[in-house]
Amino acid sequence: MTATLRPHRPDSPPPGPARSPAARLTGRRGAAIVLVLALVVIGLASTLLGSTQAPPRGDNYPSTAESALVAEQLDSFPDSDQVPVLLVATKGGNTLSDQDVSALDAMAGQLPSADAPSPARVSQDGEAAVITLPVTTSADSDTTVEKIATLRSDVADHTPSGMTVEVTGGPAFGADITSSFDGANFTLLAVTIGVVALLLLLTYRSPVLWLVPLLVVGIADQLAGTITTAVGDFSGLPFDAGIVSVLVFGAGANYALLLISRYREELHEHEDHRAALAAAWRATVPAILASNATVVLALGTLLLASVPGTRGLGLASAVGLVIALLAITFVLPAALALVGRKVFWPFIPRPGDDLDHEGLWAKVARRVVARPAAHLVSGLVLLAVLASGLFGASIGLSQADSFRTASESADGLVTVGEHFPAGAAAPFTITTDTTATDATITALEDVDGVTSVHPTGTNGAGLTQLTLTGEPAPGSPASLDLAMELREAAHGVTDANARVGGGSAELLDARTAAESDLSTVVPLVLLVSLAVLALLLRAVIGPLVLLALNAASALAALGLGAWLDEHLLGHPALDVQVPLVAFLFLVALGIDYTIFLMHRARAESAEHGTREGVARAVARTGAVITSAGIVLAAVFAALGVLPLVVLGQLGLIVGLGVLLDTLIVRTVIVPAATALIGDRFWWPSRPSRVASRS
Repeated sequence: MTATLRPHRPDSPPPGPARSPAARLTGRRGAAIVLVLALVVIGLASTLLGSTQAPPRGDNYPSTAESALVAEQLDSFPDSDQVPVLLVATKGGNTLSDQDVSALDAMAGQLPSADAPSPARVSQDGEAAVITLPVTTSADSDTTVEKIATLRSDVADHTPSGMTVEVTGGPAFGADITSSFDGANFTLLAVTIGVVALLLLLTYRSPVLWLVPLLVVGIADQLAGTITTAVGDFSGLPFDAGIVSVLVFGAGANYALLLISRYREELHEHEDHRAALAAAWRATVPAILASNATVVLALGTLLLASVPGTRGLGLASAVGLVIALLAITFVLPAALALVGRKVFWPFIPRPGDDLDHEGLWAKVARRVVARPAAHLVSGLVLLAVLASGLFGASIGLSQADSFRTASESADGLVTVGEHFPAGAAAPFTITTDTTATDATITALEDVDGVTSVHPTGTNGAGLTQLTLTGEPAPGSPASLDLAMELREAAHGVTDANARVGGGSAELLDARTAAESDLSTVVPLVLLVSLAVLALLLRAVIGPLVLLALNAASALAALGLGAWLDEHLLGHPALDVQVPLVAFLFLVALGIDYTIFLMHRARAESAEHGTREGVARAVARTGAVITSAGIVLAAVFAALGVLPLVVLGQLGLIVGLGVLLDTLIVRTVIVPAATALIGDRFWWPSRPSRVASRS
């Protein structure tokens, strides 16, 4: 796909050195050695690293954030490992009687899994009551899940007749997140494999061929899972294994499509299938290496992010993609070399068969380059309209909105908000010097939106803990505004050293960190992409144009995804991590398709001129790039089976962006811009000079 075909006679020797790396890799002995080595590596990795465990999901804010410092200070207080859980009781919309309240207090006293419950507190409307239970938590999330499950079982056994009691609060919410992933990663893997298998089957139109790349990519994914888990354990950085798996499958399938597409072309020119495979390997590996380097380096910029989970995602994803690269550039060619030409049955390509280069994509390309200005303007207008969906988009999901499916903790938060001051479900926690406790309380009570604030303990070392309840619902925009006002008031108290933490303060810190990371990482991602394009194309003007179009495509996908997520799926906001991660994936993966197209366009332009060259490049790569884009979009869409809204949002935006990039940007906008600029696109080199280096 990435170099001009050079026809030669079937009885002529294969192009290139006889013992080149490609010839060694595709030779009968070399292919066997590579496959054996691959099995050895997999076995060693499973034996040596199979027992490692990745760190649990971390916080969305850095360890230096104010809420993190509050949490650290709270460790010095007595019973710091105890976190309140709320039992929210209702009676079908009916008023609770005194007997009902007494029954609730009796129930709480009978729970074997709970100690020191508070008396039931009835709402002003009399239709709900809340009991606070201290629950001992630990760093082991499985232990917390087990405790919450036991508590819920005990509550169900002792709930008074006619009443409903929901278990919610911080530990319950965390347990529900952990439990919601039970079996979810297996479901994601099954859906991903099914999607890739179906699309490869449709693409290759062979009942056999699709099995080879799917098996190679599947093995690469399992190896990546083992190694990235060990990397997470060693680095202490958490990451989402589902996203890494999707990237490995998506990128691996894309690379396989590129290699096999060129292999099919070369089989029309070579009698020896090994010579055809070696030629395809030499032609496609530079583009595959460049696209992989772009994504890996872009993901590497996430190591500069302040949020540990974001750094972990960047590190694990980069490792996974390197493994996918090695599998496709070495293991897949070795497997194809062993199975031979007949793997394409029933449409087996043979020398002398006519190749149709004047199909749909050729017609589209010639129409675009015939009127490049009109197509470029139309495409840019479309991108601008789609990007306008970002105006008014909200950033920051509340806890209650974070689940894609119903959960008891989220339902309980809604119930609390309906009958109590909404902030009661997740109060603020403030630490202050004990000598300034009264002054701090006075300052906080003067803030609009505060319903109550009172001391809840001291650590014996000069610190007092305050619990503050606000009117806004936890995680709502109003609660974030309240968190900022509380911090301003607390910081203004002389010699108090007061800090504000708690759920809404944590979300504020997460949003602040995400905005900071966005301003840090995005410029670096763009610079990395520009550098790779400049090195690949040996040009300046072209890479700048391509990068600008790629960034515009990413913004359009974000706008479209945000609009659909709000108006079609009904989510009130994007998660704070979505804009950064989605933009990075969209830019890096979009550059992939740019590299696939322009690497071929560079070679074609050398012989036919820029306008004709880019038309020929679209004609020859249109089918494989479209197939690759559909596969990658479908794989990212599979994230929607996972229980968290944030993963579904990421899958939606990246999936839409890949389709937009594949069908519009790479097919219409990029060819139009290239044709409009002409030979100056390759400045300071020229097509003829490029040709001599290709």
